[in-house]
Amino acid sequence: MAYRFKRDESVAHAIRRIARDELDSVVEQLGQAQNPKRDEAIHEARKSVKKLRALLRLVEPELGAVYRAETQLLRSVGRTLSELRDAGSVIESLDKLQQKFANRLHKPVINSVRRGLEVSKKQLEERDNVDSKLSGIAKKLKAAGKRVKKWPISQDGFPALEPGLEKTFRKGLAAFHQVEKHPSPENYHDWRKRVKDHWYHIRLLQNIWTEWMRGYETALRDVETWLGDDHNLVILRERLIAQPDLFGKEETTELVLDSVDKYQKELRDNAVSFGKRMYREKPRQFVKSIRHLWDEWQTQPTSLEDMEKAAGKDGAGG
Repeated sequence: MAYRFKRDESVAHAIRRIARDELDSVVEQLGQAQNPKRDEAIHEARKSVKKLRALLRLVEPELGAVYRAETQLLRSVGRTLSELRDAGSVIESLDKLQQKFANRLHKPVINSVRRGLEVSKKQLEERDNVDSKLSGIAKKLKAAGKRVKKWPISQDGFPALEPGLEKTFRKGLAAFHQVEKHPSPENYHDWRKRVKDHWYHIRLLQNIWTEWMRGYETALRDVETWLGDDHNLVILRERLIAQPDLFGKEETTELVLDSVDKYQKELRDNAVSFGKRMYREKPRQFVKSIRHLWDEWQTQPTSLEDMEKAAGKDGAGG
């Protein structure tokens, strides 16, 4: 079912429904994580874990100790999946880099680096006993799915969401300020995580959307993509520097690293430009605006909701 709130269900019911859906999705994806679809399955499972963590952050004050326990589990799972996924994502990042700078990164250059990355990926998979790891994760998340019905969510309506929504926006603002002061890879990555949480929160609220909100969600997705591509380039850089002998001649590595620098500057400039506009509104004022939209949505005519469904607005989220 859709990763979003519905007008005809309580917040508690929606949170539990969405959590179970995403947990089931992770377990299903990991059950299909056999070559040649392993990379895709891990990628999809990792996305569901991130959606789950964002969902938990939205109702963190309601969940209390349950939030801490479940987040610890999901953080561990996410870290394992990230380690496995990064080996594949750097290859995809190299392909994007080649498309961006096709006039300078010719096939002999790219093929040399790609072969090295593929060797490194294979070594990681053989060393880490991937199938066993994925099976263990699936078992833990199956157990987590059974606990969802006991999650302590007592408040209903927007009051159950407001503190988490504001806290996430506020943390995103703080992370952005850190990027402006100290534009390090670590700070960009931290900001990316906060943007991703906020993006998922807006997706959960997409049924209250106005035209402005639709544009805002699209912009958040773009920022998250730019910052995600930047992070993958950081990993690519680390791999090239750590194992230079895998990638051919020294001038080959230097050419790719120079292209990485140029592309990262473009991606970061794009993200910061939007960030300056995104955080012009103070967290409390932003949440107040969302609360007004929520209240209007709760009282909208049923006929309007039917029209929106007929137009495809109630389709499944990605």
